[in-house]
Amino acid sequence: MMKAKRRRRYLPDAAQKIFKAALREVAADRLVRRSVHRQGSRLSIRGRVFDLNSYERVFLIAIGKAAPFMAETLARVLGSRLTEGIAVCRPGQRVSAEKITCLPAAHPLPDERSVRAARRIVNLAQKAGAKDLVFVLISGGASAQVCLPRPPVTLADKRLVTDELLRAGADIVELNTVRKHLSGVKGGRLAEAAYPARVVNLVLSDVVGNDLESIASGPTHWDSTTYADARRTLKKYRLWAKAPDAVRTVIKAGLTGLIPETLKKGDRVFRNVSTLVIGDNGTALTAAAGRAKRLGFRPVILCAGDSGEAREAAREYASIAAGVARSEKTKRAPLCLLSGGELTVTVKGKGRGGRNTEFVLASLLEFMKRQPFSPANAVPHAWKFLVASLGTDGRDGPTDAAGAWADAATALRAAKRNLSAEEYLERNDSYNFFKKTGGLIITGPTRTNVMDLRLFLLDPAAG
Repeated sequence: MMKAKRRRRYLPDAAQKIFKAALREVAADRLVRRSVHRQGSRLSIRGRVFDLNSYERVFLIAIGKAAPFMAETLARVLGSRLTEGIAVCRPGQRVSAEKITCLPAAHPLPDERSVRAARRIVNLAQKAGAKDLVFVLISGGASAQVCLPRPPVTLADKRLVTDELLRAGADIVELNTVRKHLSGVKGGRLAEAAYPARVVNLVLSDVVGNDLESIASGPTHWDSTTYADARRTLKKYRLWAKAPDAVRTVIKAGLTGLIPETLKKGDRVFRNVSTLVIGDNGTALTAAAGRAKRLGFRPVILCAGDSGEAREAAREYASIAAGVARSEKTKRAPLCLLSGGELTVTVKGKGRGGRNTEFVLASLLEFMKRQPFSPANAVPHAWKFLVASLGTDGRDGPTDAAGAWADAATALRAAKRNLSAEEYLERNDSYNFFKKTGGLIITGPTRTNVMDLRLFLLDPAAG
């Protein structure tokens, strides 16, 4: 009995340690410290060298969920050479650096504070001249935090469209395609505001493939999407006809050339722009794999850019895990399968949850159907398993959880309480399922945002 009790704690404890190692590696302040080095006037950023003496003034703009941590760390490096800076923060958050103004903003839906922050940021960018240097620190979440609707679109219009796209299951690229074409700051327009100053972007990526057009809706990067793409996205999710009149008016004006497109590749603005990605999902996965190996697992990184519906991904990963486990029977070695990316959920029920908790609940159901994980499938020694998924920013959808974890014991606890995992999944109520059975991962806000992390711990020796 004592041995079995230790085994039940083993996989959850290991998962916690693996996740902690990954989050620590991609903490925004840590990434800035490792990427930016200064010796006198010489500033080195991942092999790129900038002479601070070549510029009259140095400005700093930080947007996204990691903004205050990135801003404070870079401000310390720049010291007295920093002229002025702005960091978008959570309400009540502060930055100790004297020359950094902290502006509150909302997420995931923008509010009036988001509009005020956007205006202040554009005004600061417009101060910069040809002899100035502007650092733009970008992390995920900035699309909502920095919102400047293009007239006649109102904040309420943009909130409505954003919310409807999220509920319909639009991915981040689709969502940002629409937002960029309703914005006065996204789609390269912040870089345009700073022109002709030198702009250096330090990016913490929260999108698949580190697509610079999509991260924060590309405020300082050229945009390949068009007004036609924005309309196509709204029509795809059957939202075009019921979109606010102002939204359709702007998109139609763009389609007919009455208003300019977002900035495109080759625009003179981007001759003065440099971009360096200092951290991403792959960074976190590598750290997770290293910690798993030290804990005695054989780590395998399956993917650093998964996407699509959470339930469909759960079926695919459960099938992969079952196949890998069966092929490893002779070795009897504990495995840690890792993946990352950002899944979506098409909300049809009235429950509460996010993409990570829904993925874990769907995965639990799939694992319990398959050999060699379910004792009910006539397997003499079923492998122990644990599946976990969390948002690296510490928030999973409209909940206070970062994600969840589950194993066979979770299914047993649910059965004892007469809780139907299938019914909870059907009504998109994964958060409340794990609240009742245990397994919610609560981290609070983290110092990073590099999409989601998923892990599958498979232990044959525990069977």
